[in-house]
Amino acid sequence: MMRNYVYIWGVLCLCLLTSCDDQLVDSDTVTIAQGSWDYDAPVEFEITPPDSINDYDVFFYVRNDQQYAFKNLWLISQLKFPEGKIVTDTLQYEMADSQGRFLGTGKDLIENKLWYKRGVSFRESGTHNLTIKQAMRRNGDAQPLEQLDGVLDVGYIIEKHMPDGNN
Repeated sequence: MMRNYVYIWGVLCLCLLTSCDDQLVDSDTVTIAQGSWDYDAPVEFEITPPDSINDYDVFFYVRNDQQYAFKNLWLISQLKFPEGKIVTDTLQYEMADSQGRFLGTGKDLIENKLWYKRGVSFRESGTHNLTIKQAMRRNGDAQPLEQLDGVLDVGYIIEKHMPDGNN
């Protein structure tokens, strides 16, 4: 029952985050079980772009709570195109300022809209596969962090491209 509540809450938050946004094209989110993201459990999405003509801005959506204990977030993303091309990125995002205050919106539950790709053209029609994996490590440790606590939801947001970058 609690898992359903968390899932519904995550979907509602994503809807609220994007409901007033007339630039929104597509979005989806996955709730992370018990708010602890396993290193070996990437989040996967199937994306069918609306067209192959226009450019889009793509964001990651991450919702965390106060259990998130890091200033930054490292992600490995993989975008697989219908004809087989794969683009892999290792990305770092700041999640808190130097005083430890979270940079997203909210107080107890923090919502983050993080830039992924600007001006993306989905020139190949068909389903694109997006995979997002947490890649956190403790300072000085080469081993990945097996569990990343405090991450409640992970998703993506696709919006119409704004050439001036005002999203």
